[in-house]
Amino acid sequence: MTDPALDLRHMARALELAERGLLSTDPNPRVGCVLADGARVLAEGWHERAGGPHAEAMALAALGGSARGATAYVTLEPCCHHGRTPPCADALVAAGVRRVVYALRDPDPRVDGGGAARLAASGIAVAGGLMAPEARALNAGFLSRFERRRPWVRVVLPAPFGSGGVDAGLQRLRARCSAVLTGSGTVLADDPRLDVGLEDAPRQPLRVVLDSRLRLSPRARIVAPPGSLLVMTASEDAGRRGALERAGARVLAVPAAPGGLDLAAVMRRLAELEVNELQVEAGATLTAALLASGLADERIG
Repeated sequence: MTDPALDLRHMARALELAERGLLSTDPNPRVGCVLADGARVLAEGWHERAGGPHAEAMALAALGGSARGATAYVTLEPCCHHGRTPPCADALVAAGVRRVVYALRDPDPRVDGGGAARLAASGIAVAGGLMAPEARALNAGFLSRFERRRPWVRVVLPAPFGSGGVDAGLQRLRARCSAVLTGSGTVLADDPRLDVGLEDAPRQPLRVVLDSRLRLSPRARIVAPPGSLLVMTASEDAGRRGALERAGARVLAVPAAPGGLDLAAVMRRLAELEVNELQVEAGATLTAALLASGLADERIG
């Protein structure tokens, strides 16, 4: 017999654990796992960073013994492929869990139902969809990259956080995203860095400049570390491209469109580069173009 109230409680805790990876797992999803025997929590785990153990492996390691007869609550379908870590579905089978409850099916084509199928084929009871809306909100960018072939796009409207100490709110949003995007006009006018200045930030997001005519100077502050710069352009000026590349930037060609670059093509290319969440901090022209194109999923300000 299963207890729906217990299932909800354990999955809610797994989601709390997943949120600990909000700033650090990119480009991987944020995932949490609870191993439980009825009301008793046996062990917990969460995915800390890309390349590190997945949430299920962390929980099994924390348990330090057999999980035979336990239920695993996971916020994303356990993986079934060999990447930088072994398949979590196999680890759960080997540990002897009786039941697996997950929130979301993993849209990665290397998984996409395969993890659940592998568990079920091994005699494990599998149930999906518990607290799916909450899990989707936590991984909107990861899901968007696979389901729509573009990042989740957050557009920051001019001066959304006012002045003074509230600027930390904008810094926090930058820290959780895969990339921060702006236009060359903003760089030429303001010379921003667009990096994350928080002491607890585990990484710097990719900085992206849309520069259709390659007007960006190699001496602009956005070119310098920390973090990496990607310049997307329609220009074929080899001299300007070479100067930016020698300064440390990566320059990528994308199709032109009236007034600049093809924004849909920009988003597709960023998804191919494993950008999950994209934060746009640009001037009025680029901001308006994104809003008009229907590519903006969220507005701040």
